[in-house]
Amino acid sequence: MSVVGQKWKPEKVCFVTVGATASFDSLVQAVLSPHFLEALKTYDYTDLRLQYGRDGQKLLEEFWRMKYTMSESVQELSISGFDFNKQGLGSEIRAAKGEGGGVEGVVISHAGSGSILDALRMAVPIIVVPNPELLDNHQEELAEELAIQGYVVHGHLADLPAAIRQSESLRKTQSPWPPTDTGEDPSGKGLFGVMDDELGFVD
Repeated sequence: MSVVGQKWKPEKVCFVTVGATASFDSLVQAVLSPHFLEALKTYDYTDLRLQYGRDGQKLLEEFWRMKYTMSESVQELSISGFDFNKQGLGSEIRAAKGEGGGVEGVVISHAGSGSILDALRMAVPIIVVPNPELLDNHQEELAEELAIQGYVVHGHLADLPAAIRQSESLRKTQSPWPPTDTGEDPSGKGLFGVMDDELGFVD
């Protein structure tokens, strides 16, 4: 849809997923912050789509009540959300890939292996954000290992705009999936080891 006085831009989607099991309200709040939304506009994003999980709808509704107080550029963003899709997230990830005439965007995901693998298999730049409220450190370990090996950006809640900037570089250098085990792993554990810990297998 064209808007008078604005130059038409192709769709560029940032898709955010928090998963289906644990709430991740702090991620929802972070991507709805003015600072993050301004970063999306800086890199020509047109759409922010949220899979906000069990408890995120209230946060999105609160955002809608406040959106009119934000900058004009942020108000131009198309922002939508849903709790969960039983059919999977393939359509949202394909939109982030830029299929259908859009420009490749980014996926921002909790550090759940299933969501990460879906994005990697579609070769979409992905920012992985561990949930600090979980009791174990598997998410942190997984995000760090994948970032070391060039598959993802390891995102941090305190500075997601920086992760958006890094994802613009990642789309030019992202390692292809599935990986080739070259033995050149500075962490000493290897991607296969981390994924095996997390998933029980690597296919």
